[in-house]
Amino acid sequence: MSVVTLEKCREDIRKQLDNVVDFWLKYSLDRVHGYCLYTGICLYCYIVQILVMSSFAFYFRGFFTCIGKDGKIYDELKYVWLQGRQVWMYCRLYRTMDRFHKPEILEAATVGGAFLRKFARVSSSSGQWKCAFCLTRDGKALKVQRTIFSECFYIMAMDELSRLTGDKDMQLEAEQMMEQLIYWVQVDPSGLGRPQLPGEVPINSLSVPMMLMCLVQQLTEGRGQEVAQKYKELGNWCVEQILQHIQRAGTAILENVSVDGSELPGCQGRLQNPGHALEAGWFLMLYGAQSGDKEIHRTAIRNFVELPYQYGWDKEHGGLFYFLDVDGHCPTQLEWSMKLWWPHCEALIAFLMAYSHTRKPELLEIFSEVYQYTFSHFPDAENGEWFGYLTQEGKVALDFKGGPFKGFFHVPRCLYMCERILDDLLENKD
Repeated sequence: MSVVTLEKCREDIRKQLDNVVDFWLKYSLDRVHGYCLYTGICLYCYIVQILVMSSFAFYFRGFFTCIGKDGKIYDELKYVWLQGRQVWMYCRLYRTMDRFHKPEILEAATVGGAFLRKFARVSSSSGQWKCAFCLTRDGKALKVQRTIFSECFYIMAMDELSRLTGDKDMQLEAEQMMEQLIYWVQVDPSGLGRPQLPGEVPINSLSVPMMLMCLVQQLTEGRGQEVAQKYKELGNWCVEQILQHIQRAGTAILENVSVDGSELPGCQGRLQNPGHALEAGWFLMLYGAQSGDKEIHRTAIRNFVELPYQYGWDKEHGGLFYFLDVDGHCPTQLEWSMKLWWPHCEALIAFLMAYSHTRKPELLEIFSEVYQYTFSHFPDAENGEWFGYLTQEGKVALDFKGGPFKGFFHVPRCLYMCERILDDLLENKD
């Protein structure tokens, strides 16, 4: 790609990011009970921002995420992990990009954070705090999952929002929830509500150390050496756990391995998820760049970026498969051959970041291929935002813009990160 092409790419990415942000600001906010979208800050909103974590928080109802292709809400349930992701994304945009330093984005972030703090946490039978997975419109817990992911995005939201508000209690709350997560993952998972069953084999699932590494990077960013040192051991543990997923003499990344890093039998052991591998790849690149570990950096690009593309790219129709079986069997997941939005988002970040770190032209060429497929298939030029679920051939299979698993996160995070990487590349093109 030439400099001119990169500049055009950046322009398209910037326009898409603006479009996606506008779509979610317009349709996602629950405006019942006093919230409205102001172009400026009235006295009432100013007071709420000051007291946003006070008893006034109950007036606000968070975000809808079940949004049809034209912006209509088709289900009022609210998913905690998506609420957390949306708060984090608004905060990050407001805090780091001048054009998003807008009152309406700050308001959305703060009232979303208030909703999370008031309603997301439920007390478990062990007396530990657990986050619900799903809430009613007015914040009543409806479902709790036996996983850590609602808590992960609660932590991300609280930590990022604390950077805007200066609320030390909020930052402490994020760190306390993090300690709970570490205990569940490394010591005793019973607080998640999962009893140890006789036939169960302990598993190292890639999503867990990958997500904890993301949290380490979030909690330590710009916090100084004391905080960095606090989470250094956990960060190293996450890297070790992620590297265990390199299997078969470096020719495969497997989604699930045993806790000692050996291959598991059956479908579970053969499962590959190219999107997760690519996401782990750019997390590892960030770790390698921050720690100065060049070998981890090389491994990240070779094994977690280039390799998943090689086995995950559909050579007939284009796009990344959702799941694959390392031995070539048909995966048991019914959606395995579909093309989903988020693996393509992770691929765009991973290849552009890899190129920015190495300047190897072949990495930029793959980025270009992924970019062309992604931008010609997922964005909805008529109604805005992106479709999330395509057939193997690349046709829209599900036309909603948000649901229980697709919210305001993977698309804007990808566009945000790619724009910033391109800014740096074009500023230092020599």
